[in-house]
Amino acid sequence: MKLGTFMAIAAVIAFIFGLSFILVPSQLLSMYGETLGITGQWVARYLGSAFIGIGVVNWFARNAAYNGAMRAIVLGTFVLAITGLIVAVLDLINGAGNALSWLTIAVYVFLTLGFGYFQFTKPESA
Repeated sequence: MKLGTFMAIAAVIAFIFGLSFILVPSQLLSMYGETLGITGQWVARYLGSAFIGIGVVNWFARNAAYNGAMRAIVLGTFVLAITGLIVAVLDLINGAGNALSWLTIAVYVFLTLGFGYFQFTKPESA
């Protein structure tokens, strides 16, 4: 898969989760067995805002040349994915969430492997 295609997929994922966190945070997290108070709803919306921003960056950078700026975008998104994966696994280990939490882990594994591949391969292969 080419980097541009992978970034487009990552952007769509970010948009879906971002919009969901902004528009229906309580409903989204209730599917994971979580209940949000008003403060939690606003924190979820901040997360959604960040996801949408990341989605925009990935979407508009998907066809850019593989240069220093692209490498920085790939690295930043890789760091987001791997830290998100760690948090998702710790969340599950600590008993939060439900079986749907595995979907979140799967998404973060996909993103971590993809952005990790493009981060640690030679630029010519991206």
